[in-house]
Amino acid sequence: MRDSWQTADPYEYYMGRWSCLAARLFIDWISSPSGLKWLDVGCGSGALSEVIANHQDPAAIIAIDQSEGFVKAAQRRLGKLAECKVGNALSLPLKDSSVDIAVSGLVLNFIPEPDKALGEMSRVTNVGGTVAVYIWDYAGKMEFLQHFWDAAVDLKPEAASLHESKRFPNSHSNALRIQFENAGFIGVETAPLDIITRFADFDDYWRPFLGGQGPAPTFVRTLDESDKASLRESLRERLVAERDGAINLEARAWAAKGTKQT
Repeated sequence: MRDSWQTADPYEYYMGRWSCLAARLFIDWISSPSGLKWLDVGCGSGALSEVIANHQDPAAIIAIDQSEGFVKAAQRRLGKLAECKVGNALSLPLKDSSVDIAVSGLVLNFIPEPDKALGEMSRVTNVGGTVAVYIWDYAGKMEFLQHFWDAAVDLKPEAASLHESKRFPNSHSNALRIQFENAGFIGVETAPLDIITRFADFDDYWRPFLGGQGPAPTFVRTLDESDKASLRESLRERLVAERDGAINLEARAWAAKGTKQT
């Protein structure tokens, strides 16, 4: 099963709203000065670039994604605040040492050659500049996805290999630190970015899985209506709602940053 990453609106409802919360923590943690030229690799619908534009007073933002649909959505969202391009993280369409800081949000673990992607981010960054990323803690504190995949595996045991905690066992701080150090960065630091994913009610939790964008929604798209109904009811039984019907679940992203030395 190949993950689908093409359509911005369903992705926003599924993951984009949580990406915005993590992006703000990420940008605060990087603590970079204003007036820099930024690169956003795997920009998706533009959530991270929007936070950069609103809080960093950048000289420029270049946002790149391999999905033409996402790039168009990001350009509509960002307007004149950024230049959005279609491009591959493994061969960035930029010259050497052309940006001050290169960042990537919730993408590195989905890239088939993450070390090569970090190498490309380093190549296009000025000496002394920063490269930084954040990824979800799939194997740790990512409750809304853990509940989903636990229920999915109970329904379809063959889905065990799709469980994101199994697919991305190295989505943690130590693995990120090693990747950055192996890529030649100095002053490498990591940090947790903790948020609460608050769903207004169970339907607000369930409906995003029907949008077909990302691993879990892609899996749901393969189910017949009977299995979808069984999965939905299993999840309804697992989740604990507040008195007002809201469902609050913890989520964590791991961030890493380093300085380009040469």
